[in-house]
Amino acid sequence: MNKIQGHILTPQGFMRGVLEHDAGRILRISGSPVSERDVREQADAIVLPGFIDLHVHGGGGSDTMEGGQAIEHIARMHGRHGTTSLLATTMTAPLNEIEAAMAALGPACHQRANGAARVLGVHLEGPYINPAKLGAQPDFVKAASIEEIQALHARAPIRLITLAPELPGNLELIEPLRAAGFQVQIGHTLGSYEDGVAALQRGAAGFTHLFNAMTGMHHREPGMAGAALAHARYAELIPDLLHVHPGAIRVALRAIPCLYCVTDSTAAAGMPDGDYKLGRLRVTKCLGGVRLPDGTLAGSTLTMDQALRNLVELGLDLGDASRRTSTHAADYLGLSDRGRLQQGFSADLVVLNRELQLQRVIVEGEELELGDGPPLAERTPSGGGAQRQGAQS
Repeated sequence: MNKIQGHILTPQGFMRGVLEHDAGRILRISGSPVSERDVREQADAIVLPGFIDLHVHGGGGSDTMEGGQAIEHIARMHGRHGTTSLLATTMTAPLNEIEAAMAALGPACHQRANGAARVLGVHLEGPYINPAKLGAQPDFVKAASIEEIQALHARAPIRLITLAPELPGNLELIEPLRAAGFQVQIGHTLGSYEDGVAALQRGAAGFTHLFNAMTGMHHREPGMAGAALAHARYAELIPDLLHVHPGAIRVALRAIPCLYCVTDSTAAAGMPDGDYKLGRLRVTKCLGGVRLPDGTLAGSTLTMDQALRNLVELGLDLGDASRRTSTHAADYLGLSDRGRLQQGFSADLVVLNRELQLQRVIVEGEELELGDGPPLAERTPSGGGAQRQGAQS
């Protein structure tokens, strides 16, 4: 049996006490209630649910589309930053490349690597998106079919699918996809407000990197962002303070009850400035972001521990910030044993100090080794890359 002492966030609030876990499960939490103010002012050990990231393209120099051992490197790098569960996210690409990536991801979804986050499955981001709203996706868009998705699912478990509902056939596909057990969300879309409402009515449940790569909010044409703000219970958002202005984040926080954070991280996360792969594209990390040669934002270098700190800096209390980096994502995917610290749940947790810097990370009862160390993939940037300014979405 293992014991962790500190100020522990439970579903009922913070407790000062002890969390006991064994064989990868939380056995009990005991202690006395404390206020969040006391936690921030007095706690030397703040214990939160491990972070859950549903949109991860890469990290530590590796990209999910590479195949091989890339996902193991990625899961280890993000584990060092407190992510205890993640979805490996694919890119729009020729079907044979997606199939190869899925074949490599499959084993990692069934067996967690030592020292790594749990790979819960795959987020299929494309190729069923609008070719006029690719963002940093390459132009290999194609029509969706339930048969093709089921064939990909046989290679690796697909938990989440991003599609543009305005494309021919996509709206009608949402209901059978939901009936087959896939979660569907809206993204990379030029759809209207009405398209968004129709997709939600058919069973779509969320929005991919809210505000980015979708039609924006205007008071006479509310767009896809307007549909999310008016009707969504869930949506993902990248809180690196580069993809979305803090004011827009605050709008979304007020409008969407279960807004949750993702990193949309690339191979450049946890690596020095330079050039990296994003699927078959070459991207450059500089000025704290990742961009295509034309300046378009291309994923991020964000990690979930920094996402938590950014939310707190924006004014969220720590309990709310924790829910948006763990609990809401777990609920969105229907995970019944993650995203909370309570008896019987997976022993996935992070321990932070008063400055919200990571001190410990435990995944399914295993304590991970922290510290940056050398890049996990033993890689260096492939080129210096000139600094670029500007961003598009």
